Amino acid sequence: MATVSSHILDSIDGGSAVGIRAQLFRIESNGLRTKLFDISADQEGRIAELVELAAETFEQEYELVFHSRDYFLAKSNANQEPFIAENGEPTMKTVVVRLTMKDKEKRYHIPIMLAPHSYSVWWSK
Repeated sequence: MATVSSHILDSIDGGSAVGIRAQLFRIESNGLRTKLFDISADQEGRIAELVELAAETFEQEYELVFHSRDYFLAKSNANQEPFIAENGEPTMKTVVVRLTMKDKEKRYHIPIMLAPHSYSVWWSK
């Protein structure tokens, strides 16, 4: 089985995004999405899940979804106003990384740095 992992970092406070929700979906040929996992990051802001890839993986697309809005709203409730926009909410609801995974035995590590209004993602081996 393949492994999908990430280290999710909070670029506002420079720490890990502890507890942020992450989901992985397989995009089916008819456009529907099948949920493969729905987890929260650990105390180091990390996720790692085994995933059974589709039989035909060459062109199969997946979406890794980070629920940034909920994460930053929870932080803003602790009197941290820089995390909220003029309307009182972070701008981005989710950050979606769409990818293909061709090797059923590989580890796919996708680190990400999040802020309420921006993000950086990169591919890591």
